[in-house]
Parts: sequence; C-alpha cells; structure tokens
Amino acid sequence: MKIHDLITTTDELAALCERLSKSEFVAVDTEFMRENTYWPELCLVQIADENEAAAIDPLAEGIDLTPLLDLLTENDEVLKVFHAGGQDVEIIVNLTGKTPTPIFDTQIAMMAISQSEQIGYANLVDTWLGIQIDKGARFTDWSRRPLTDRQIEYAIGDVTHLSKIFPKILNKLIKTGRGGWLDAEMEKLADPKNFIIEPDKSWKRIRSPGRNPQVLGRLKALAAWREGEAQHKNIPRGRIMRDETLADIASHPPKQQRDLAKVRGLSAAWKDNDIGKRLMKVLAEAEPLPKEEMPAKMKRGAPLGKEGALVADLLKLLLKIRAREIDVAARLLTRADEMEALAAGVRDLPVLEGWRYEVFGKDALELVEGKLAFAVKDGKLKMTHIDDMQASMEEALAAE
Repeated sequence: MKIHDLITTTDELAALCERLSKSEFVAVDTEFMRENTYWPELCLVQIADENEAAAIDPLAEGIDLTPLLDLLTENDEVLKVFHAGGQDVEIIVNLTGKTPTPIFDTQIAMMAISQSEQIGYANLVDTWLGIQIDKGARFTDWSRRPLTDRQIEYAIGDVTHLSKIFPKILNKLIKTGRGGWLDAEMEKLADPKNFIIEPDKSWKRIRSPGRNPQVLGRLKALAAWREGEAQHKNIPRGRIMRDETLADIASHPPKQQRDLAKVRGLSAAWKDNDIGKRLMKVLAEAEPLPKEEMPAKMKRGAPLGKEGALVADLLKLLLKIRAREIDVAARLLTRADEMEALAAGVRDLPVLEGWRYEVFGKDALELVEGKLAFAVKDGKLKMTHIDDMQASMEEALAAE
C-alpha cells in the first residue's frame, strides 16, 4: 500500500479524492480536539482504500476541504467505512449538514458476528490482524503544529488497518447472512438528525425529573438557554452548568438571584453576575411543557410484581444463552427494558418482529407463556421445550 506524505494543499487533496472516487470503499478516521470547546476542532483526516492511504491537514493554510467532503457526502458509489464513527460523522455533519453516504461502521458490524458490544479499535485490530497497535500517540495534542512523524504514522495506521479488516468482516457477514440485521443500526448512523443539536430539544438528553409539566417546561427552557450560552462562548455545555445542577434548578427554582449562591454546582458569583441574571430571566419566562411534548410513558403491561420480576430475570438469562449460542452481541437482539415489558405482558415490541423474533423473540415469548424451560445438558445450560421434555420422560418410562 502506498502511504502519502501529509497532504497540505487543495491540489494534492483533489488529486487524491479523484483517485479514491474510483474505489469500492474508503476507510475514514479523524483526529480532533473538543476538551475545551463546544464544537469539535477537526485536526486531521485519515483516509485509505486498498491501494493507498493519506493523512490530510485541515489546519493547513489555504487548504479547501471541498473535494474530500464531496467524496464523503455526495459520492454514492463509494462506501465509507468507519470504526465507532459517531464523533467522526458528527464533525462531517457540522461541516456540511450531511452524513457520509453510504456508510458502514465496523464496531456496529461486530455486534452481528460476535458477542462484542462495543469492541475498541485496538482489540479489533488484534482480533483480525494479530497486530498490537501503539496507543502512545492517541492522547497527544492534535492541534499543535508541526505534527510529529510518530503522530502521522499512528493516525494513518488507523485507516490502513481498517481497510484490511473491512473486507474480512464483510465476507463473514455474507457467509452468516446477517448483513440485514444491521440495517436499522446503520440507518441511525446515516441520519443527520442524530447529530444536529437543536437547543429546544436538548432537554430530552437530560434525565427527566418526573412528569410535572411545570418542571419539564423549566427544564426545556434552561437546557435551550445553556446550549445557546455554550455555543456562543464555544465552550462545553458542562462548563456552563452540569446536567444534575440544571435538573435540580428546574425542580426547585430559586425565588431570587441571590439564592443561586446556595445551588450545589454553581459558584457564589452567580448570585449577582450577568449569567445569573440571564438564568433568572429564563426561569421567569418558562412556560409549562405542552401536552403534546410530554415524554411518552414507557410501554408497560401489568405491574411486574415478584413473579414478573423473576420472569424478567429468566428472559435476561435466556438472552445471555442465546447470544452465546449464535455468537452475537446481546444488545443487538434486545434491551433489558424490553425484557421487563415482555414479562409484564407487552407484545408490541421490536424483539417480536422480523429477524429478532426468529432468532430470539419466539423463544422469549414461549418462555413467558410457559412453553420453554431451562435444562442442563453436558454441563451446559440450554433451553428445551416443555413438550420435548415430556416426550423424553414418556419414552424413558416406556423403556423401563
């Protein structure tokens, strides 16, 4: 594979992207800094196909990233491959308003062919290539120039390895016939709405303090205000106020600005500074959350009770057994709250639809309905149908 020098000019970038536009796929990774800013600062982009790899310096004077961004978001013929690409995609959405398309994430793909829920990149490389990568450059300052040879070598390695691993993963997905299992997960990654922050909706990311419309109305107003403050100052939202503090103020609003000095998580200066005044103004103007915006109640049947809780525990055990049997990540099949809902009598659940029903949901439903039981065979815990157990017992009795 040809490894290029660090690309720092638009002409070099355009030539590279022209060649890569003829590839079936490109592996993509980014290095960025966001510890002290609201918006992630893109510091490096790495890209590779099966023949060549390069690192691109977005901080180079005069460079125009348009050829790269067009390749990633406009060229539908080239598959874009990431590993745990959520933050990389977020950066591209911030720059273009679009996600890379079409898109493939190897971390998500590994859930369909192994029990790995969130396999890290180093473990991925070790698993597929038997290579232990050097993590030493991972936490360096990527915004500092010039970049060292070690930094560039480490960064390009991310995509050279990924370009070798992706065809192997794809081949296994084809052999197992599990590619379709990933469609919904990849669609989430390809939806720009998952990466565009709307201040008026930012309250939904915060743990909701109950279902009181007045409290939730204050929470919505405060969260939108905090988002605007953080964006304007380009600092992390947590530097303005932590989620826990914001939720506490929404639940127990101070009557006067001087009371802010008593709020845990705020400095005493808030009692008479400008940001404290703006917060109090937001609280004064906050309106109850409209009925149509109230969070949906969790789907539940009858209260679980002790017996229902035991059934939910059995379902979770079944999930572990099945995930091990078919070598798939349990989280791809279902979640704990779905198991509890199923135990409580809810039937309108994703686990009872499509491929999930075939590989797990059918047995889970039969367990709830008393048609399935646990048994130990050859020292391993397995599932067996009640009818099969009865038939076996009858055969044994007849043989006697």
